[in-house]
Amino acid sequence: MTSTSELLVDGFGRVHETVHGVVHGLSLEALAFRPDKSANPIGWLVWHLTRVQDDHVAEVAGADQRWTAEGWDVRFALPFDRLETGYGQDAEEAGAVAVEPALLLGYHDAVHAATIAYVSGLVDRDLDRVVDRRWDPPVTLGVRLVSVLADDLEHVGQAAYLRGLFERRPD
Repeated sequence: MTSTSELLVDGFGRVHETVHGVVHGLSLEALAFRPDKSANPIGWLVWHLTRVQDDHVAEVAGADQRWTAEGWDVRFALPFDRLETGYGQDAEEAGAVAVEPALLLGYHDAVHAATIAYVSGLVDRDLDRVVDRRWDPPVTLGVRLVSVLADDLEHVGQAAYLRGLFERRPD
């Protein structure tokens, strides 16, 4: 890799591949699996990581979120605020994300495409642009994008682990 954009494309590509590997072939029952009643289910983890990526990347890109611009909020028909990203939700709210795998992957694919379109055009100097002054020190574009990648990888790893637990559970 020789550029910032190539590195970011690779990182977000790994998230995308892993999301597909986790969700592909799962049933609604599997997407809703939790090892206990307070754990986040697979479907919620993938929805949440995708919502955060959509929200944060759209903001720094000065673009509309795919969630609302493409009507995913309507198609998912979740029982909470349409701009919700899942941050701070309780176990009951997390359990309300019960959607078909194809819908979940469709939304993730749309967000991934928008993310790749944005990060593909970045150059090194872009990463120093301050995007959020509410923090001390202020958050730069580079810090925000790495934060999104870290969050995505953490949650997709949790989802992969849950899939393994689901597939190995005793009948």
